Amino acid sequence: MSSSLPLAEFLHFLQFNQGLSANTLAAYRADLRKFSHWLQAQSLAWQTLQNVQLEAFMLQLSDECKAASNARLLSSVKRFYAWAQQQKRVQSNPVDQMVAPKAVRKIPKVLSEAQIESLLQAPDLGTALGVRDRAILELMYASGLRVSEVVELPFEQLNLNAGMVQVVGKGAKERIVPIGEEAAEWLQTYLQQARAELVGNKRVKTLFVSRLGRPMTRQTLWHRVRNLAESVGIFSDLSPHGLRHAFATHLLNHGADLRSVQMLLGHSDLSTTQIYTHVAKARLQSLHQQHHPRG
Repeated sequence: MSSSLPLAEFLHFLQFNQGLSANTLAAYRADLRKFSHWLQAQSLAWQTLQNVQLEAFMLQLSDECKAASNARLLSSVKRFYAWAQQQKRVQSNPVDQMVAPKAVRKIPKVLSEAQIESLLQAPDLGTALGVRDRAILELMYASGLRVSEVVELPFEQLNLNAGMVQVVGKGAKERIVPIGEEAAEWLQTYLQQARAELVGNKRVKTLFVSRLGRPMTRQTLWHRVRNLAESVGIFSDLSPHGLRHAFATHLLNHGADLRSVQMLLGHSDLSTTQIYTHVAKARLQSLHQQHHPRG
């Protein structure tokens, strides 16, 4: 009986049976490697691990990592053991009785509508890259797509006539998202004026390409957004999800219902979307205090 964790087999199962994204698989790999290293350091076999031993591992982590990271790691280990039980490689699951540490859910900081407008105006439209960046920003703010969804978006999944984009999100779940007239016009401009110049003779499946005519990476896109934001004086904790947060919050501020926003974002659980109601309420409270005579 091998004491090494069958990590490759488990990740293969997640990829081809569960349809998890590359980013999610990377997170599982990192978590389980950390778990495997701890097992080796303690001379423990994963097949015979006891609940009390796993609790010692989590206690050690609580001094080293944030609660959110620990909760994710415990979830990864739990899923691994559930798979191992299904494969009849273990008789009991040491994670069954454990409760994940509660992570404090942070309310995201959201750019105001005025800041978003400034950001949208930031790209230099005299260049192909500037036209591309404007199209990207308009699409992200109009649709709430994740950064990974934008850079991986296939050319053929954009329907400008219908004003829609077909997205394959987390867990290989598909959704149809409207993009609005403004974003559609900028995407049309990008396709007519900039994309061919950037691509050259290459055949690239993704809608957006780098300055070298290749598919963009998440890092490239994020750096572009951050640099454009800083160029117009936006330095406040802008995250890669900044435009996605703004999309959701501004919709709620203007009266959209939570369930519709959930569908547009591609959240499987409504509780994930509810974080934006706190942002919207905080904004309304601020406006009330600022403008109401009894505020």
